[in-house]
Amino acid sequence: MRCHVTAAGNFLAWLAGEDLALGTCTQADLERWMTDAAFRYRDETGHFVRWSVQHRHAHGLTCSAIRWTGPQGTIDSEKRWADARRLLNDDTLPTADRVAGLLLTLYAQKISTISQLTVEDVDITGETVAIAFGTSPVILPMPLGALVRELVATRRGKAKIGTPDDAPWLFPGGQPGRPLSDSQVGLRLHKIGIRPQQDRSTALFTLAAELPAAILARMLGVHIQVAVQWQKASAGDWAAYAADVSRRQPTQEPT
Repeated sequence: MRCHVTAAGNFLAWLAGEDLALGTCTQADLERWMTDAAFRYRDETGHFVRWSVQHRHAHGLTCSAIRWTGPQGTIDSEKRWADARRLLNDDTLPTADRVAGLLLTLYAQKISTISQLTVEDVDITGETVAIAFGTSPVILPMPLGALVRELVATRRGKAKIGTPDDAPWLFPGGQPGRPLSDSQVGLRLHKIGIRPQQDRSTALFTLAAELPAAILARMLGVHIQVAVQWQKASAGDWAAYAADVSRRQPTQEPT
């Protein structure tokens, strides 16, 4: 019990020091705290965060492990691509579930981020469909772009009657004016064979090995320190790569 109190106190003290409040704390703020050298009591902090969200003292926060050593084997990556192919091609699945699953498996988006997406986060210009998770919009490839375009046009929650044009949420829920809850999105993904936490970790691990941390942070909406940690875990050390390139002798152009 003392550890739980200490964890809550440490987190609240850190928020105060950053001129933040629990009610306005974002996922990026939480992940920044979890990468702080003073961070302790991971499990107890997670308990406090879940309690805060449950009692509406905080919104959209999830406290998951950041220090992760990567997929347990090639089966994780194989499953990721198998799931992506199925979601892209299986038109018997609901469009909303296909889009949510693809945003998680291809772009490592957290359920709490997916549930809060609005139509304003989607930009449709001609044949191009882009979506903003962070500060840099991501252009979606086909057929994912077509699925998102379809979802924007047809989205409708259980409580929604008539046209969905005045509903801001990309994934409207059963209550008027509210999106699907995180638990509802997670349950729907589980039903179609997606393991949100493990599959997102695999996606983030793979992307961190391919992209510089700064681009990863801007595109996926994660804190830069979190992106750096995942990049190191995946051995995608771009700083070392750049240093190695700078030491190479320039090649002479052919005459």
